[in-house]
Amino acid sequence: MPHFVDTSPAGECIFCRLAAREIPSAIVHEDDLTIAFMDIGQVNPGHVLVATRRHADNLLELTDAEAAAVMQTARHIALAAQKAFPSAGLTLLQANGAEGGQTVRHFHMHVVPRHANDGIELTWPRKEPGAAVLADYALKLKSALALPPAPSKD
Repeated sequence: MPHFVDTSPAGECIFCRLAAREIPSAIVHEDDLTIAFMDIGQVNPGHVLVATRRHADNLLELTDAEAAAVMQTARHIALAAQKAFPSAGLTLLQANGAEGGQTVRHFHMHVVPRHANDGIELTWPRKEPGAAVLADYALKLKSALALPPAPSKD
């Protein structure tokens, strides 16, 4: 992950300022809910960030409409990147919170064309807790899904 960390307050973060045209950027796409721009720390040509236009710190603060719009924009960017910068693979990466690897507290998704030996490593320890533990995890999630949803910001 990059070493840059934006510690600006909500509404004044680098992506809010970028969306407001207060700082320069190479914008690729924008609509009512999203803005897509070239990542200044390009891993591979075509590395784009898709962010919400409205400031939301993370995935949990998005509306359903914003979440859908980000994925739709990311797909459009991925299709364009494949034409402009043909690659063998593609990684979509979205991080939440410092512990999750988020470096700018404004929801965004990386769209990264991938090539063999490009230096990106996405690894984690495989724990395999067993069928009974997985069934318990699934039950807890199903119970949480059955709870009334939080009020929507839509």
